[in-house]
Amino acid sequence: MPMSFAVEYLAQLHAFAALGPLPRIRDLHLPAVQTAPDNRGEFCALELEDGSLGLSYVLLDDTLARLRDGIDGFGLRGADALEVARRFAQDKGIWKTIGFASANAITRCLFDRAGFRPENSADSIGQMNPQPGEHVGMIGLFKPLLGRLIESGVRLTVVELKEDLVGEHDGYRVTLDAKELSGCSKVLSTSTLLLNDTLDHVAGCCSNARWFAMIGPSAGCLPDALFARGVTLLGGSWICDGAGFIAALKSGDSHSDFTSKFVLTPDGYPGFDALLARAVDSIRATTPKM
Repeated sequence: MPMSFAVEYLAQLHAFAALGPLPRIRDLHLPAVQTAPDNRGEFCALELEDGSLGLSYVLLDDTLARLRDGIDGFGLRGADALEVARRFAQDKGIWKTIGFASANAITRCLFDRAGFRPENSADSIGQMNPQPGEHVGMIGLFKPLLGRLIESGVRLTVVELKEDLVGEHDGYRVTLDAKELSGCSKVLSTSTLLLNDTLDHVAGCCSNARWFAMIGPSAGCLPDALFARGVTLLGGSWICDGAGFIAALKSGDSHSDFTSKFVLTPDGYPGFDALLARAVDSIRATTPKM
């Protein structure tokens, strides 16, 4: 049986951890109680002691409420980041969410140690370049992006988990059946697939798509296993000012001054092995000689 994305991802993080001790967890930061109309209140941020931050989506089911209720009892401060990250592959619910945030924080630590910075992207629809008449699939209803896609003249099919959204709408159709993505030439997906264990099923339904972008602030993971599953672009949020971002997250203010959108593609990504080699060189260069 093929390994899941989570298992493959964790295996890479274990390889990175084998180079030397990873920073431990400093804290888990939750969004403001009143979520904003955009996505600024939909994510938590797990911070490592070196300042690395990893994001994870918190609005699946009652995840955010349970995180708020138990925040002081999770024992995260000072915890082993890799041990917590393992729970992304082993658990469900809030611990899967926390584990994913920790895994993404470790990824940011790796990127920084390897001196790697993904390319900036100002395109909110992942460089799709929609053309009139194209059949485009959307996994998860991105309401802020609907206008641009509808105006481009595409035929838009949206796959959702919420039954109350199903039906014909003005310029797009919502369905619960991911198999309807098989006729789409381009697909835009939320990174929430990584938390609700639907990635492999949905990716299999998109095998005919020549362009498959996964976007969202929590798409801060290593992309190797996603590219292997047919994802052609990964777009997330690069945190430029950690302290400013955390303050904005907690207050519910916009974090746009503290982040920038990034994009990773197979052509622009050096690969995990190359990043690991760069990290080794960096560690050697900063290790005092005896």
